[in-house]
Amino acid sequence: MQEELETQEKKGIQMPHTYVIIFGIVLIAWLLTLVIPAGKFSTEEVEYETGDGGTETQEVLQQDSFRYMHPLEQDTLRSELEDLSQDEETLANLQVDEEDLTQVLDENQTLSLNQLAEIGLSEENLYDLYGESIYDTSENLSKTANVWGTEDHYGFGVFNYLFEGLVEGDRFSAAIGIVAMLLVVGGAFGIIMKTGAIDAGIYAFLRNARGMQDLAIPLIFVAFSFMGATFGASEEVIAFSIIIVPFTIALGYDSITAVTITIAAAEIGNATSWMSPFSIAIAQGIAGLPALSGAGFRIIMWVVITLLSCGYTVRYARKIKANPTKSITYKSDGFFRENLANQTEEERPFTLGHKVILLELLIGLGWIVYGVMAQGFTIPEMASQFFVIGLGAGAIAVILRVNNMRINDVANAFQDGVADLAPTAAVVGMAQGILLVLGGSDADSYSALNTILHSVGELLSGVPSMIAAWFMYIFQSLFNLVVTSNSGQAALTMPIMAPLADLAGVTRQVAVLCFQLGAGFVDAFTPVSASLIGVLGVAHMDWSQWAKFQIKMQGFLFLIGSAFVIGAVIIGYQ
Repeated sequence: MQEELETQEKKGIQMPHTYVIIFGIVLIAWLLTLVIPAGKFSTEEVEYETGDGGTETQEVLQQDSFRYMHPLEQDTLRSELEDLSQDEETLANLQVDEEDLTQVLDENQTLSLNQLAEIGLSEENLYDLYGESIYDTSENLSKTANVWGTEDHYGFGVFNYLFEGLVEGDRFSAAIGIVAMLLVVGGAFGIIMKTGAIDAGIYAFLRNARGMQDLAIPLIFVAFSFMGATFGASEEVIAFSIIIVPFTIALGYDSITAVTITIAAAEIGNATSWMSPFSIAIAQGIAGLPALSGAGFRIIMWVVITLLSCGYTVRYARKIKANPTKSITYKSDGFFRENLANQTEEERPFTLGHKVILLELLIGLGWIVYGVMAQGFTIPEMASQFFVIGLGAGAIAVILRVNNMRINDVANAFQDGVADLAPTAAVVGMAQGILLVLGGSDADSYSALNTILHSVGELLSGVPSMIAAWFMYIFQSLFNLVVTSNSGQAALTMPIMAPLADLAGVTRQVAVLCFQLGAGFVDAFTPVSASLIGVLGVAHMDWSQWAKFQIKMQGFLFLIGSAFVIGAVIIGYQ
């Protein structure tokens, strides 16, 4: 059977590898920057209410502050700066040293924004003081990466997208933090799988819960959707997938079903949430709405969309269970089937060591959820938690002689687990590279992405309310393909979409609804989502395989989301 499938695969049209797809997107993004001029916004900090009655601040763009990147008008700029060098009060307010400014003017025939930024005079300072008078507005400039280069030599080059993508961010975010966490998770996952505890637990469940297995898929789906809706579950789903992927395959389904009932379900919950602190609270605060207002409509939406999506998943799962070879991932799922089939039924004892390891794993998962919800744990803490869980499982296995494991076996299992998720970690860096090629996602830095955002806002002004709302939803969905941070997307888009909604006759609550549906659903599809890539890595699944299935589900979700957006406009959702 396996040989027949491989023969059919070779004869048919092969889906491009994930690396090939992302490289193609990088080149397209680079070509776009050749024709789309760069632009930027000024930013400000806004304060918004959180669901618990507290307040937080978020840096957002100022709606009417967009400007294109222009050449500097050297004579005008020099004249203004010479006057500024004599204005002690303004220099003191800007915290710019008079001698530094005078030195820059004396030593440089041609002035640049970088030179002025080095002495503390930013482009935003200059724009606030002089507006567009210091620019030659007859020409819009593009910000295009070189073919090759680094920040230190020749400037960022498109063919350096992988390295720059991997080192982007910090320990709290993509890509550095996520990549490091994935490698730690991979090692912990390798140790846990080596003990055989998960396999033994799965078969113990199958022996003792006959007739109840069909309930597993819908129950797990609803549980993860609820987790996404209440506390925005995302990275922590990776830990749960370590158990659920082999469990789902043991039930006769495939890894696509497993990924759908975990990370996809969580993102569906996030998209329909009435209380997520990472999306709804921030978006409503920026839009000037009461924190977590309009919850009644959203709770109904969560119930309806969760049940419909669950039904969609169950229908697919039953089809695969009836004929597993129809699965796109039948070949890659062989990894899990082989592990489960290595022993006969009689040779699958559920020993004390297995039980203790699974108990330790469940306690560890509870610890992760508690840390995220109650302690505000983020990527560094979760990575450390994963390591402790894996180390604990290894220690128990050595002490209780589970699978006759020794200390070196634990180390080798950790090494193999890291190797398994290393290709996934590379995808995170590649995907981050797409954003860098477009100029980055900072509103206050010149980029093609900011120009696209501004242009969409201009196009939607004056459009009938129903169409405007629907196109807001489409735009938010497309924007999420490259900016997957919910808080980041809210900070970039809501300062434009909220007042735009006023002009189009759409309530701001509807504008927030368009944001959350677009940002949430597409998170279950885009290769830029580090959480999704992490779960796919655990499932030994290529993103291109997932995309082939998920594109249909995205169409299904888009239709349901469109219906709720249109319904919200009709009832004047407040």
